[in-house]
Amino acid sequence: MTEVQELRITLTVDDFDAAVAFYRDALGLPQLEDWSSEEGRVLLLDAGRATLELFDERQAAMVDDLEVGRRVSGKVRFALQVSSAAEASTSLVGAGATEVAPAKVTPWGDTNARIAAPDGMQLTLFSPSDDPA
Repeated sequence: MTEVQELRITLTVDDFDAAVAFYRDALGLPQLEDWSSEEGRVLLLDAGRATLELFDERQAAMVDDLEVGRRVSGKVRFALQVSSAAEASTSLVGAGATEVAPAKVTPWGDTNARIAAPDGMQLTLFSPSDDPA
């Protein structure tokens, strides 16, 4: 069995400067490396601990319906744990994101908000419930 050491997601964006301003500066992902060269621009940002969550189409539809009210996300959606989904959503909308759906409490007690980054990537911002039950 292969032991995975890191999950790395690569986004190819149309507006590199806007993406850096959003993901690094507004969202606060620390810059680890800048491997830009004459061949192209690349930054490596630290997104904390990563997990890979696999959904079937029914689960994806259920989550979209719960968070947004209809099926809107593509095959890839980021879910980022933050201290306050509502506050993070407001802050990131102020930094150029678009609100897809406001923060709401899920049936499992987390608070989730959905935004679209300036590059169109949908992000679920979630704050876990303080109740361990």
